[in-house]
Amino acid sequence: MATGSTDESGHEHRSTPDMTDDPTNDMPGWKRNVALFLTGQTISLLGSMLVQFAVMWHLTIETGSGAVLMLSIVFGMLPQAFVSIFGGVWADRHDRRLLIIGADTAIATITLALALLMASGIDDLWLIYVALAVRSTFAGIQTPAVSAMIPQIVPADQLLRINGINQSIQSAMMLLAPAVAAGVYASYDIVAVFFVDVVTALVGVGLLLLVTVPRLVRQDADGAVSYFGDLAAGVRYVAAHGPVRWLMVLFAVSMVLVGAPSYLTPLMVVRTFGDEVWKLTANEIFWAAGMLAGGIVMAALGPRVRNKVALIVGSVLAAGAFTALLGLATNLWVFYGIGFVISVAFAFMSAPSMTILQESVEPQMLGRVFGFVGIVMTVAMPLSMVVFGPLADRFAIEPLLVVAGLLLVAFVVTVLAIPTARRSLAAVERRPVPEAVPDPAA
Repeated sequence: MATGSTDESGHEHRSTPDMTDDPTNDMPGWKRNVALFLTGQTISLLGSMLVQFAVMWHLTIETGSGAVLMLSIVFGMLPQAFVSIFGGVWADRHDRRLLIIGADTAIATITLALALLMASGIDDLWLIYVALAVRSTFAGIQTPAVSAMIPQIVPADQLLRINGINQSIQSAMMLLAPAVAAGVYASYDIVAVFFVDVVTALVGVGLLLLVTVPRLVRQDADGAVSYFGDLAAGVRYVAAHGPVRWLMVLFAVSMVLVGAPSYLTPLMVVRTFGDEVWKLTANEIFWAAGMLAGGIVMAALGPRVRNKVALIVGSVLAAGAFTALLGLATNLWVFYGIGFVISVAFAFMSAPSMTILQESVEPQMLGRVFGFVGIVMTVAMPLSMVVFGPLADRFAIEPLLVVAGLLLVAFVVTVLAIPTARRSLAAVERRPVPEAVPDPAA
């Protein structure tokens, strides 16, 4: 039976038929599919993170140039932000599993080509820039498809748990990848890291081929709507849906203001507590461990969380308050502990936010919505550094952290004071969960 929902403007949006005749919307074999999917994505993610760290270290060692590192960030991030706009449309028009497979394969191909060229002695900087840009471009296609496909293979009541597990895996990779990358890079060279990435990408593709994904049927199955028509529809959807719009605004501002401490804490450690390597390493470990712990808690308690919006709002307020306290810390271990708490709070915000979007957005719009989320996630952190980076060269880090934290708290309080925002966020918990359409041939 088809279900429908009404947004704050009164427009009705119809979702697609039930997944099965079972009213609980159980998905036969979903645990196998999720296990294969997460295993493949974890292996592929490890390879990608190895390349990320190895390229950064290689450019630093070989050139010692800040401008070179800046260009590597530009080529490695901006294409993804731009392509995500269209990647979301493609994720809603085409088979999301095939999009992920195609993007992973393309990334592996360009990485293999770069590895072969560098192994033959051709190591011009522009080759690395081109490879980073191509990898970023296909990441802009892959990322919205991954986020939009998860609700197709995960039962609605397990979404928060699976998002928590996925977040824990990503956080664990943040702890593991630097050590593995350092071992491979130090023992061999950057070419070996590229070859490892190719192998991990192919393993991820192979496992994804084994995942059964229900077919998503578009209401305009005849394809009469153009790509740009789909894109415009996605913009109108986000603009017209109060819950989606306010969640994205809250997420964007939080990313910008939480990005400040995540980027500036190493600088504060050096300036305030000393430049010993172990102190910088411990700082990174505490932040990553906080994300990991938060993800584990979400994975364990996911189905028991009854009010995800309250959890998100409380987590953002906590992140703002503790960011301000971070700037007041005078003891190194207190500083580490506060960083850990901020990371946990951010994990408590991130996983429920993704879950709410996956639950409340119609399946045929998910790709476009996550395309816009991808833009937010790709642009917000660099934007934070554009603002706070130059300020950190003129002022002490401590007052910047206090200001960032207080601004975040003030922003949340302001949002909650707006009646339409309160009603939109409260409506999230009352919206029916859209469902996907099974493939009769599956």
